Amino acid sequence: MPGENLSRDEARDRGLLLSVDGYDVALDVRSAVQRGDAAATFRSVTTLRFRCSEPGAATFADLLAPSVTSVHLNGRELDAAEVFDGTRIALEGLAAENTLVVDAQCAYSRTGEGLHRFVDPEDGEVYLYTQYEPADARRVFANFEQPDLKAPFTFEVTAPEGWTVLSNGAQEGDAEDGRHRFATTRPISTYITAVVAGPYHYVADSYRRTFEDGSELEIPLGALCRKGLAKHFDSDDIFTVTKQGLDFFHDHFDYPYPFGKYDQAFVPEYNLGAMENPGCVTFREEFIFRGKTTTAAYEGRANVILHEMAHMWFGDLVTMQWWDDLWLKESFADFMGALSLVEATRFQDAWITFANRRKSWAYRADQLPSTHPVTADIRDLEDAKLNFDGITYAKGASVLKQLVAYAGRDAFLEGARRYFKRHAYGNTRLADLLSVLEETSGRDMAAWSRAWLETAGVNSLTPQVTYDAQDRITELSVLQEAAPSHPELRPHRVAVGLYRRRQSTLVRYARAEVDVAGPRTPVAELAGLERPDLIMVNDDDLTYCKIRFDEGSLATLRARLDEIADPLARALCWSALWGLTRDGLMPARDYLDLVLRFAGRETDIGVLQSLHAQARTALDHYSAPDRREAATRELAEGALRELRLAEPGSGHQLAWARHFASVASTAADLQLVQGLLNGTAKIDGLEVDQELRWTLLAPLASHGAADADALAAELARDDTASGKRHQVRCLAARPSAEVKARAWADVVEADTLSNALVEATISGFAQPGQRELLAPYAPRYFAMIERVWRERSIEIGMDVVRGLFPSWQVEQATLDAADEWLAGHAGAAPALRRLVSEERDDLARALHAQVCDEAAAPRL
Repeated sequence: MPGENLSRDEARDRGLLLSVDGYDVALDVRSAVQRGDAAATFRSVTTLRFRCSEPGAATFADLLAPSVTSVHLNGRELDAAEVFDGTRIALEGLAAENTLVVDAQCAYSRTGEGLHRFVDPEDGEVYLYTQYEPADARRVFANFEQPDLKAPFTFEVTAPEGWTVLSNGAQEGDAEDGRHRFATTRPISTYITAVVAGPYHYVADSYRRTFEDGSELEIPLGALCRKGLAKHFDSDDIFTVTKQGLDFFHDHFDYPYPFGKYDQAFVPEYNLGAMENPGCVTFREEFIFRGKTTTAAYEGRANVILHEMAHMWFGDLVTMQWWDDLWLKESFADFMGALSLVEATRFQDAWITFANRRKSWAYRADQLPSTHPVTADIRDLEDAKLNFDGITYAKGASVLKQLVAYAGRDAFLEGARRYFKRHAYGNTRLADLLSVLEETSGRDMAAWSRAWLETAGVNSLTPQVTYDAQDRITELSVLQEAAPSHPELRPHRVAVGLYRRRQSTLVRYARAEVDVAGPRTPVAELAGLERPDLIMVNDDDLTYCKIRFDEGSLATLRARLDEIADPLARALCWSALWGLTRDGLMPARDYLDLVLRFAGRETDIGVLQSLHAQARTALDHYSAPDRREAATRELAEGALRELRLAEPGSGHQLAWARHFASVASTAADLQLVQGLLNGTAKIDGLEVDQELRWTLLAPLASHGAADADALAAELARDDTASGKRHQVRCLAARPSAEVKARAWADVVEADTLSNALVEATISGFAQPGQRELLAPYAPRYFAMIERVWRERSIEIGMDVVRGLFPSWQVEQATLDAADEWLAGHAGAAPALRRLVSEERDDLARALHAQVCDEAAAPRL
């Protein structure tokens, strides 16, 4: 709608004109439990007090709502039909001090944006929660929707009797007639205000801290989920991690947690991993595990808990001025989440996960045509929405890890402490952070920033080594290269490790830290040492780069990758080999061979699960078409072998079971999958719980071995919200033209599915083994995406544009169609063009990798 996409220039002008003194927001959500049209909207009354630096000036307030009942400015009633256009309320003739009162009917959401309404199919109960980032608070109350216009908020929510209702502040007194009033917050931005309401299962605890000066702090803790998930809710573990995180951040930030209570709500149909609303953090409820899962899953949840907690300081206490500096919160939270995970919890191998998984996300994003500097050019809200990406999170966090190596840990943390005290409850830009880090480190932060924060692209570091007649190093140098499109060569603080084979194990026998600068940097400290079997140019993962290998090291990895003793070094090698495969420098068949030979001996469960996912990508996208059937069979045989060899009841056994199901395709494979599901086949120690049952059903459905009746019967066993999502995914996966047409229509032509069911339908629709069945949808995709982008919310639009791109049609014709669309739609929304260009780039990469695989010599 016109006016919905707020620009940076508009926000800057309004920010210079206004300052906000406070909001009183009253919501009446009793309609949520009604049926039909009565449940479509809720009443929202906002009283907004603000000052204007230029009396007589005009501005606007933001509101996305079906209707406005009344608008009063400074006691004067405005004509709502005249001043409200569906997205903005025009405000003219402002005084020095102003009061705006807006009474509106706002819409409940089914897309996870604004105030989301969920009806639990298991018991019919209704649950509500808000999600606003970057700019959806305006779907719930009238406001100035930009991060720099902070203000105190007072919320009042009238809800059905018996509901649990939460907001950022603590509830004041008991609810009367369903009316809950909450304490006024400290100044915060609109996008981190929150309301959670419904018959939630709530568990209480508390955190206590005595500081060195004798002062004490007590923080009430809460954790909540739907009643249907209460039997699975391990709140004790959630509270344990929460308390460990609060101890860690109090130890290192020297600034007490500033927002009173600390509730954590696990909510249904959530689009994100979590959101850092101060005092009322929201998480996707998939972090409540309904069945047996791996240690990596618990580590992932703990990481998210600590990431959001870091935001209480980086993002909530001190907030970026505009979305250009989104990294000022996300990169720091990503880095501090990993650091606190390693140093404060039982998950002390989290840097391995960071190196293997988070940085893989960053490397992919940094090689897309849409790559951007860590501090980005965000022109408007659509740009902002798309910049919650691997650059802003994982590359930024990697850069901060490099900064810690460059400036020193003590200087970095002291800089954070000064930053919080200097800018508490305010807004900052890049320069504010650089100045404080320059104070504490004595380093030239401007030069560091230009190299790492203000340029895009990833460098490659490769060892170059020569030896003398006695097999000793005469010279070892690190070569640095950059992509032609992003030619910046950066300063890197790296550790270079030398490894030799001793007693069937590759161990490090020498290490040197060096500042890499320019195209070639000698490592003098390593000269004269004996010839290594493996050279690691980013040992200990200090910097952000692509790791390359000399020929000798690559030969060692091909023969003995599993013998690397150190799990972090091994993870870095796996990551580097995957990078070679993605870049078309290593044939997919070689990567799959490495997985088949060595993944079974991988001790880190998170790395193993990454290998499984990457093997699927190599198989489905990067393998030469005439090799794919045989490669699928080999991968399934290998997965079954490792499944049988894995320790009974272990996380590794579960991971291999999931992987085997994902690649099962032959009649014998599917028969075994069916037997595991029915109980006629057994693998010692493998518990086939409800979640694993759905995992086993997925390949049966996609190969036509489980029909709608079988899936309905399974839903009857698991008649829950989770079960419904699984069933919808499996229904759309069936190999039938009629099924695909129905799934396409449900997502593209209709707008009745919730965000979670849209995601499930798309996931089922696009199956790698159904390329011929999906081929007719390639031209239909390019014909519909502009309309869908225009008509749907940005969240649903992103799901459709990404999820339905014809990525399974890895052929030149699909690439040509994408190029034709981009050439013919130069005037399309920039965010839409970005999404299409990213998918197009992945397709071109797949074509290049297939050519590499086709040209490779057959393995002996």
